[in-house]
Amino acid sequence: MASPLRSIRARLTLGALVVVTIALILGAIVAVQLVRVSLTDAVAGALQQDLDTISAQLDDDDLNLDAIDDDLLVRVHGGGDADDDDDDVREGVNDSDARALPAVPEDTTAHIDIDGEAHLAASTDSDRGTVTVARSLAGVDEAVGATGVVLAIAVPLVLALVGIVLWVVSSRALAPVERLRRQVDAIDATGLDRRVDAEREDELGALARTMNRMLDRIEQSQTTQRRFVSDASHELRSPLATIRQHAELAHAHPEASSLDGLSRVVLDEGARMQDLVEGLLVLARLDEGRAGAMAPTDLDDLALAEAQRLRGMGVQTDGRGIGPGRVLGSEQLLSRALRNLVDNAARHARSLVTIRVFERQGRVLLQVEDDGPGIPAEQREHVFDRFARLDEARARDAGGSGLGLAIAREIALAHGGTLVVGEGAAGGAMFTLTLPATSAQ
Repeated sequence: MASPLRSIRARLTLGALVVVTIALILGAIVAVQLVRVSLTDAVAGALQQDLDTISAQLDDDDLNLDAIDDDLLVRVHGGGDADDDDDDVREGVNDSDARALPAVPEDTTAHIDIDGEAHLAASTDSDRGTVTVARSLAGVDEAVGATGVVLAIAVPLVLALVGIVLWVVSSRALAPVERLRRQVDAIDATGLDRRVDAEREDELGALARTMNRMLDRIEQSQTTQRRFVSDASHELRSPLATIRQHAELAHAHPEASSLDGLSRVVLDEGARMQDLVEGLLVLARLDEGRAGAMAPTDLDDLALAEAQRLRGMGVQTDGRGIGPGRVLGSEQLLSRALRNLVDNAARHARSLVTIRVFERQGRVLLQVEDDGPGIPAEQREHVFDRFARLDEARARDAGGSGLGLAIAREIALAHGGTLVVGEGAAGGAMFTLTLPATSAQ
């Protein structure tokens, strides 16, 4: 299979040849015309000198028409009437062809045709008659024809030379591009750790470095995806194994098994699997950039609803810091993000969960704080990784699916905001969700 760059090189060469061909043809036409004009002007200049010389000889009565070279046609027109015997009246030619010379306006030159041959003629008046001289333009035509022949031969040769030069130059110029293309083409899904040469300090080197950065992102994305699939498979395997274990136990020992206990296990593990699958679907939609319809949403209303829910669960909740805060976003996603933060705080709080909503410098801040053990500084970014749980939260009854905080951060990013974790006033974890504020309508 031919290299894609070969067709590019061919198109570049052909395009350049078309431009050069047009330029050479136009140049050749202009050159031929310039040669013709230049030679004609030279003949006109020589003709004017001949005219001045013959006119002077005529005035001095020293004109000998027979002595004039046949290359110059001379005709002297008499100045009197046909029957006038005045000696000043003359009529003569130096060649039979000169009899066809017409008088032309003085101080001008005219192109005339004598026996099918082009001539340049000029006239002048003197005291003893009108002198008309003419020279053949055959030499000019021959020179112009020879120039045309030379150009007709030279132009194709120049085009061939230009084509060869363009092909060689374009081949050398595109050779690094071809090497880069081959290197990139050799990188497949199993070799994303490979990189292209980026040592050049020019535009091609900048392109190679851009490709390497793109490969870094693809490799990182693939690694994250593989780890995500592996973690998801592991998380789904655990509840399935629990359900199967209890079902096999009930099947093997029906007399010792409790149907109520088996149903409770199936319901609990099924709910856990449902939460996990729903979280995966939310993350998949967010990864695809599908955040849903955006509308003005009162974040304080969502926070008050979560505070009331926690109190109904028997969790002491402080909602006195909830103030007005309106943002543009998806109420469903923002509600899920807030619930994930609140549930995380409730799992780790010793006695109190604090929720605040306030506006500052055009941003709405939502803070969820607990009075639990807190999060070590070196692990505060790690908690937002998918399926990441701290060691103290590994137990199933203490930890969630490991997707809640990851989902909350992705929702924040999808709304043009941020989600960070720090240390609260009581030493526990304090999550701060920051979103752009929108004015009330």
